[in-house]
Amino acid sequence: MVKTYREALLRASSFLEAAGKEGHSIEFVFLARKGWNKTNWLLNMNQPISPAEQAQIEADLKQLLQNVPPQYLLGYEYFYGHQLKVNEATLIPRPETEELVDWVLKKNAATPSKKVVDVGTGTGAIAISLKLARPLWHVTAVDIVPETLTVAQENASTLGAKLHFVLGDTLSWAKEEYDVIVSNPPYISANEWALMDESVREFEPKIALFAAENGLAIYRKLARQAQKVLAKEGQIFLEIGFMQGKAVAEIFQQAFPQKKVEVKKDLSGNERMVYVY
Repeated sequence: MVKTYREALLRASSFLEAAGKEGHSIEFVFLARKGWNKTNWLLNMNQPISPAEQAQIEADLKQLLQNVPPQYLLGYEYFYGHQLKVNEATLIPRPETEELVDWVLKKNAATPSKKVVDVGTGTGAIAISLKLARPLWHVTAVDIVPETLTVAQENASTLGAKLHFVLGDTLSWAKEEYDVIVSNPPYISANEWALMDESVREFEPKIALFAAENGLAIYRKLARQAQKVLAKEGQIFLEIGFMQGKAVAEIFQQAFPQKKVEVKKDLSGNERMVYVY
Protein backbone atom coordinates (compact mmCIF):
# COMPACT_ATOMS: atom_id res chain seq x y z
CA MET A 1 0.00 0.00 0.00
CA VAL A 2 1.39 3.40 -0.99
CA LYS A 3 2.00 5.86 1.82
CA THR A 4 3.47 9.01 0.26
CA TYR A 5 2.69 11.32 -2.67
CA ARG A 6 5.87 10.17 -4.37
CA GLU A 7 4.99 6.48 -4.11
CA ALA A 8 1.46 7.08 -5.37
CA LEU A 9 2.60 9.04 -8.41
CA LEU A 10 5.42 6.64 -9.25
CA ARG A 11 2.94 3.78 -9.25
CA ALA A 12 0.44 5.70 -11.39
CA SER A 13 3.14 6.84 -13.79
CA SER A 14 4.36 3.26 -14.21
CA PHE A 15 0.83 2.14 -15.09
CA LEU A 16 0.63 4.82 -17.77
CA GLU A 17 4.01 4.00 -19.28
CA ALA A 18 3.24 0.27 -19.31
CA ALA A 19 0.13 1.13 -21.34
CA GLY A 20 2.16 3.23 -23.78
CA LYS A 21 0.95 6.56 -22.39
CA GLU A 22 2.84 9.65 -21.21
CA GLY A 23 3.85 8.86 -17.62
CA HIS A 24 4.43 12.49 -16.67
CA SER A 25 0.80 13.41 -17.31
CA ILE A 26 -0.41 12.13 -13.93
CA GLU A 27 2.13 14.32 -12.12
CA PHE A 28 1.05 17.29 -14.24
CA VAL A 29 -2.60 16.77 -13.23
CA PHE A 30 -1.75 16.12 -9.58
CA LEU A 31 0.39 19.26 -9.19
CA ALA A 32 -2.27 21.36 -10.92
CA ARG A 33 -5.00 20.06 -8.63
CA LYS A 34 -2.86 20.80 -5.57
CA GLY A 35 -1.78 24.21 -6.87
CA TRP A 36 1.83 23.15 -6.38
CA ASN A 37 4.90 24.17 -8.37
CA LYS A 38 8.06 22.04 -8.58
CA THR A 39 9.42 23.49 -5.35
CA ASN A 40 6.23 22.60 -3.48
CA TRP A 41 6.50 19.10 -4.90
CA LEU A 42 10.11 18.62 -3.77
CA LEU A 43 9.24 19.85 -0.28
CA ASN A 44 6.16 17.64 0.07
CA MET A 45 6.64 14.55 -2.08
CA ASN A 46 7.52 12.32 0.87
CA GLN A 47 4.55 13.48 2.96
CA PRO A 48 1.72 11.01 3.73
CA ILE A 49 -1.05 10.90 1.13
CA SER A 50 -4.67 10.95 2.28
CA PRO A 51 -7.23 8.36 1.13
CA ALA A 52 -9.15 11.11 -0.70
CA GLU A 53 -6.04 12.21 -2.61
CA GLN A 54 -5.22 8.60 -3.44
CA ALA A 55 -8.75 8.13 -4.78
CA GLN A 56 -8.38 11.28 -6.94
CA ILE A 57 -5.12 9.98 -8.41
CA GLU A 58 -6.79 6.64 -9.21
CA ALA A 59 -9.73 8.41 -10.86
CA ASP A 60 -7.40 10.62 -12.94
CA LEU A 61 -5.26 7.62 -13.86
CA LYS A 62 -8.31 5.78 -15.19
CA GLN A 63 -9.20 8.77 -17.38
CA LEU A 64 -5.64 9.22 -18.65
CA LEU A 65 -5.48 5.52 -19.55
CA GLN A 66 -8.55 6.18 -21.72
CA ASN A 67 -6.66 8.99 -23.51
CA VAL A 68 -8.59 11.89 -21.95
CA PRO A 69 -6.27 14.92 -22.30
CA PRO A 70 -4.99 16.24 -18.93
CA GLN A 71 -6.37 19.71 -19.73
CA TYR A 72 -9.89 18.31 -20.10
CA LEU A 73 -9.53 16.58 -16.72
CA LEU A 74 -8.56 19.89 -15.13
CA GLY A 75 -11.00 21.95 -17.19
CA TYR A 76 -8.47 24.61 -18.12
CA GLU A 77 -5.24 25.43 -19.94
CA TYR A 78 -2.96 28.46 -19.78
CA PHE A 79 -2.43 30.57 -22.89
CA TYR A 80 -0.42 33.79 -23.08
CA GLY A 81 -0.50 33.98 -19.29
CA HIS A 82 -4.28 33.60 -19.07
CA GLN A 83 -6.18 30.64 -17.62
CA LEU A 84 -8.80 29.53 -20.12
CA LYS A 85 -11.65 27.11 -19.62
CA VAL A 86 -11.44 24.14 -22.01
CA ASN A 87 -13.78 21.24 -22.65
CA GLU A 88 -14.59 18.83 -25.45
CA ALA A 89 -16.27 21.63 -27.42
CA THR A 90 -12.91 23.40 -27.73
CA LEU A 91 -9.44 22.65 -28.97
CA ILE A 92 -6.76 22.84 -26.30
CA PRO A 93 -4.72 26.00 -27.02
CA ARG A 94 -1.13 25.24 -28.10
CA PRO A 95 2.12 27.12 -27.39
CA GLU A 96 2.79 27.71 -31.10
CA THR A 97 -0.40 29.75 -31.30
CA GLU A 98 1.07 32.08 -28.67
CA GLU A 99 3.75 32.85 -31.26
CA LEU A 100 1.01 33.90 -33.68
CA VAL A 101 -0.40 36.30 -31.06
CA ASP A 102 3.12 37.64 -30.48
CA TRP A 103 3.54 38.28 -34.21
CA VAL A 104 0.25 40.16 -34.50
CA LEU A 105 1.18 42.38 -31.55
CA LYS A 106 4.72 43.07 -32.77
CA LYS A 107 3.56 43.98 -36.26
CA ASN A 108 1.00 46.37 -34.75
CA ALA A 109 2.92 47.79 -31.81
CA ALA A 110 2.31 51.45 -32.61
CA THR A 111 -1.34 51.31 -33.64
CA PRO A 112 -3.71 52.21 -30.80
CA SER A 113 -6.96 51.43 -32.62
CA LYS A 114 -7.61 48.46 -34.91
CA LYS A 115 -10.61 46.47 -36.06
CA VAL A 116 -9.63 42.85 -35.63
CA VAL A 117 -11.47 39.58 -36.28
CA ASP A 118 -10.41 36.17 -34.98
CA VAL A 119 -11.90 33.45 -37.19
CA GLY A 120 -12.50 30.10 -35.50
CA THR A 121 -11.90 31.47 -32.03
CA GLY A 122 -12.33 28.22 -30.06
CA THR A 123 -11.63 29.04 -26.41
CA GLY A 124 -11.19 32.68 -27.43
CA ALA A 125 -7.46 32.35 -26.80
CA ILE A 126 -6.27 34.61 -29.65
CA ALA A 127 -9.04 37.21 -29.43
CA ILE A 128 -8.84 37.52 -25.64
CA SER A 129 -5.03 37.75 -25.62
CA LEU A 130 -5.07 40.47 -28.30
CA LYS A 131 -7.79 42.48 -26.55
CA LEU A 132 -6.10 42.32 -23.15
CA ALA A 133 -2.78 43.38 -24.69
CA ARG A 134 -4.38 46.14 -26.81
CA PRO A 135 -7.45 47.41 -24.89
CA LEU A 136 -8.31 50.02 -27.56
CA TRP A 137 -8.65 47.46 -30.32
CA HIS A 138 -12.13 46.40 -31.40
CA VAL A 139 -11.91 42.61 -31.49
CA THR A 140 -14.54 40.24 -32.91
CA ALA A 141 -14.41 36.52 -32.14
CA VAL A 142 -16.14 34.12 -34.56
CA ASP A 143 -16.95 30.43 -34.33
CA ILE A 144 -19.33 28.15 -36.17
CA VAL A 145 -20.20 25.96 -33.14
CA PRO A 146 -22.59 27.44 -30.53
CA GLU A 147 -21.15 25.39 -27.64
CA THR A 148 -17.64 26.51 -28.52
CA LEU A 149 -18.64 30.17 -28.72
CA THR A 150 -20.25 29.87 -25.29
CA VAL A 151 -16.91 28.76 -23.81
CA ALA A 152 -15.14 31.69 -25.49
CA GLN A 153 -17.74 34.10 -24.09
CA GLU A 154 -17.28 32.65 -20.62
CA ASN A 155 -13.50 32.99 -20.85
CA ALA A 156 -13.75 36.58 -22.06
CA SER A 157 -16.12 37.47 -19.24
CA THR A 158 -13.91 35.83 -16.60
CA LEU A 159 -10.82 37.65 -17.86
CA GLY A 160 -12.54 41.00 -18.44
CA ALA A 161 -11.98 41.07 -22.20
CA LYS A 162 -14.77 43.01 -23.92
CA LEU A 163 -15.18 41.27 -27.27
CA HIS A 164 -17.87 41.16 -29.95
CA PHE A 165 -18.97 37.58 -30.64
CA VAL A 166 -20.39 36.18 -33.86
CA LEU A 167 -21.83 32.72 -34.44
CA GLY A 168 -20.93 32.26 -38.07
CA ASP A 169 -19.01 30.43 -40.77
CA THR A 170 -15.56 31.97 -41.37
CA LEU A 171 -16.17 35.49 -42.79
CA SER A 172 -19.43 34.81 -44.65
CA TRP A 173 -21.37 37.02 -42.21
CA ALA A 174 -19.03 40.05 -42.41
CA LYS A 175 -20.38 43.30 -43.84
CA GLU A 176 -17.64 45.76 -42.81
CA GLU A 177 -13.89 45.99 -43.28
CA TYR A 178 -11.28 44.76 -40.84
CA ASP A 179 -7.71 45.96 -40.33
CA VAL A 180 -6.52 42.58 -39.10
CA ILE A 181 -7.85 39.11 -39.86
CA VAL A 182 -6.28 36.40 -37.71
CA SER A 183 -7.10 32.70 -37.74
CA ASN A 184 -5.94 29.32 -36.52
CA PRO A 185 -8.34 27.34 -38.71
CA PRO A 186 -8.79 23.60 -39.20
CA TYR A 187 -5.85 22.55 -41.38
CA ILE A 188 -5.22 18.84 -40.86
CA SER A 189 -5.90 16.59 -43.85
CA ALA A 190 -7.69 13.26 -43.49
CA ASN A 191 -4.57 11.32 -44.46
CA GLU A 192 -2.77 12.69 -41.38
CA TRP A 193 -5.30 11.03 -39.03
CA ALA A 194 -3.02 8.10 -38.19
CA LEU A 195 -0.15 10.41 -37.27
CA MET A 196 -2.08 12.18 -34.53
CA ASP A 197 -1.96 11.48 -30.82
CA GLU A 198 -4.77 9.22 -29.62
CA SER A 199 -6.03 11.80 -27.13
CA VAL A 200 -6.43 14.37 -29.94
CA ARG A 201 -8.17 11.88 -32.25
CA GLU A 202 -10.59 10.68 -29.59
CA PHE A 203 -11.46 13.82 -27.67
CA GLU A 204 -10.69 17.12 -29.40
CA PRO A 205 -13.41 18.43 -31.75
CA LYS A 206 -12.92 17.17 -35.30
CA ILE A 207 -14.57 20.25 -36.83
CA ALA A 208 -11.74 22.37 -35.38
CA LEU A 209 -9.02 20.02 -36.65
CA PHE A 210 -9.77 18.67 -40.11
CA ALA A 211 -10.27 20.35 -43.46
CA ALA A 212 -10.91 19.01 -46.94
CA GLU A 213 -8.64 19.54 -49.96
CA ASN A 214 -5.55 18.25 -48.12
CA GLY A 215 -6.23 20.61 -45.24
CA LEU A 216 -6.40 23.72 -47.45
CA ALA A 217 -10.17 24.18 -47.85
CA ILE A 218 -10.63 26.77 -45.10
CA TYR A 219 -7.64 28.81 -46.28
CA ARG A 220 -9.17 28.99 -49.77
CA LYS A 221 -12.51 30.05 -48.30
CA LEU A 222 -10.86 32.69 -46.08
CA ALA A 223 -8.85 34.05 -49.00
CA ARG A 224 -11.99 34.49 -51.12
CA GLN A 225 -13.99 36.10 -48.33
CA ALA A 226 -11.14 38.31 -47.11
CA GLN A 227 -10.98 39.97 -50.53
CA LYS A 228 -14.31 41.63 -49.68
CA VAL A 229 -13.70 42.61 -46.05
CA LEU A 230 -9.97 43.26 -45.58
CA ALA A 231 -9.17 46.98 -45.35
CA LYS A 232 -6.90 48.38 -48.06
CA GLU A 233 -3.88 48.46 -45.75
CA GLY A 234 -5.11 45.40 -43.84
CA GLN A 235 -3.14 42.40 -42.66
CA ILE A 236 -3.87 38.67 -42.38
CA PHE A 237 -2.18 36.37 -39.87
CA LEU A 238 -2.65 32.60 -40.14
CA GLU A 239 -1.46 29.52 -38.32
CA ILE A 240 -0.68 26.67 -40.72
CA GLY A 241 0.43 23.06 -40.71
CA PHE A 242 4.21 22.67 -40.82
CA MET A 243 4.15 21.42 -44.44
CA GLN A 244 1.65 23.96 -45.76
CA GLY A 245 3.74 27.12 -46.02
CA LYS A 246 4.19 27.16 -49.79
CA ALA A 247 0.59 26.14 -50.58
CA VAL A 248 -1.06 28.64 -48.21
CA ALA A 249 1.27 31.44 -49.33
CA GLU A 250 0.29 30.78 -52.96
CA ILE A 251 -3.43 30.83 -52.12
CA PHE A 252 -3.18 34.26 -50.49
CA GLN A 253 -0.73 35.68 -53.02
CA GLN A 254 -3.22 34.87 -55.78
CA ALA A 255 -6.06 36.43 -53.79
CA PHE A 256 -4.00 39.53 -52.93
CA PRO A 257 -1.50 40.03 -55.78
CA GLN A 258 -0.79 43.59 -54.63
CA LYS A 259 0.30 42.47 -51.17
CA LYS A 260 3.38 40.73 -49.79
CA VAL A 261 3.09 37.25 -48.29
CA GLU A 262 5.57 36.00 -45.73
CA VAL A 263 5.94 32.51 -44.24
CA LYS A 264 7.37 32.42 -40.73
CA LYS A 265 8.94 29.57 -38.75
CA ASP A 266 8.08 28.87 -35.13
CA LEU A 267 10.64 28.45 -32.35
CA SER A 268 11.04 24.78 -33.32
CA GLY A 269 12.09 25.75 -36.83
CA ASN A 270 8.88 24.66 -38.56
CA GLU A 271 6.93 26.86 -40.97
CA ARG A 272 3.81 27.53 -38.90
CA MET A 273 2.58 31.04 -39.77
CA VAL A 274 1.68 33.10 -42.83
CA TYR A 275 1.54 36.91 -42.88
CA VAL A 276 -0.22 38.84 -45.64
CA TYR A 277 0.45 42.61 -45.68
